[in-house]
Amino acid sequence: MSDEGIGQGAATKEERAQGAGAAASAGVASGTDAATDTIRSDLHVHTTVSDGSLTFEEALDEARREGAGCVAFTNHDTTRGLDEARDLGERFGVRVIGGIEISAYDFARDRKVHVLGYGLREYSPAIEALCAPTLESRDANSRWQLNQLLAAGYRVNVARAMGLAQRSTALYKQHIMAALTDDPYGSPEYVHLYRGLFKGEGLCARDITYVDARDAVRAIAQDGGIPVVAHPGQLDSYELVPELVSCGLRGIEMHHPDHTPADRARCEQLAERFSLIVTGGSDYHGAFGAPPRIGYCSVSLPPDSPLLS
Repeated sequence: MSDEGIGQGAATKEERAQGAGAAASAGVASGTDAATDTIRSDLHVHTTVSDGSLTFEEALDEARREGAGCVAFTNHDTTRGLDEARDLGERFGVRVIGGIEISAYDFARDRKVHVLGYGLREYSPAIEALCAPTLESRDANSRWQLNQLLAAGYRVNVARAMGLAQRSTALYKQHIMAALTDDPYGSPEYVHLYRGLFKGEGLCARDITYVDARDAVRAIAQDGGIPVVAHPGQLDSYELVPELVSCGLRGIEMHHPDHTPADRARCEQLAERFSLIVTGGSDYHGAFGAPPRIGYCSVSLPPDSPLLS
């Protein structure tokens, strides 16, 4: 779950439980279901390479313990570390799908759109060329936000923030929040502080310019990946789907912790209309997100799924 889920019209706690429960019921207790020959898969996992709290190794260890047979690492705007992750997956007995989550925008409707990509290798050239400016802008903006807090007299553990950023591709708001408060992510205290600083008229409420969602889909396809629109219910991306299909979109994330039953039904309708692959995942960020574990939201992939090819 990205920070867009904090007070941005995301599903209620009860609706999230229904959504995760319905998606998890499609999974199984262990990595592979012998009866159906399917693999329980969490296709939306973030690590320290972007704004998650666990390394690849720690995430794979958790996936194994939680009975997930496959995970897709979908760090924001980068494919860094995917080769290492695949090697680690073999060691842990968990299949790894190389992925990404591109932070994009629908300029016609003035709203954010996230685009997932699957089946990617590290150093995918079209994606790297498209996303490099985003990473640079995010890092610069986050450092500006950090300086705003320091100038205003907030007590920030700068060493902690920069230490987290050093393991990542940029300084993220989650890193700043971790250096600003010990309150757990999603707690009333955390949400109040986050909203007050980063939303509305907050001291740090400044965003960056994102890439066009259509360009994100094209770049993933150019690098041989499978483009999928991420959590359309969270960001209200439904109207854009037909336009993205014309650019090469091949899937829709139906199962997500922030999706209500109505969201899942709408995703299913779009999947049927445009012959899209249905995906799902926990949007796991470790301590920096709401989902409590890898596999909290999952799907069962058949062995002939294009996502596994």
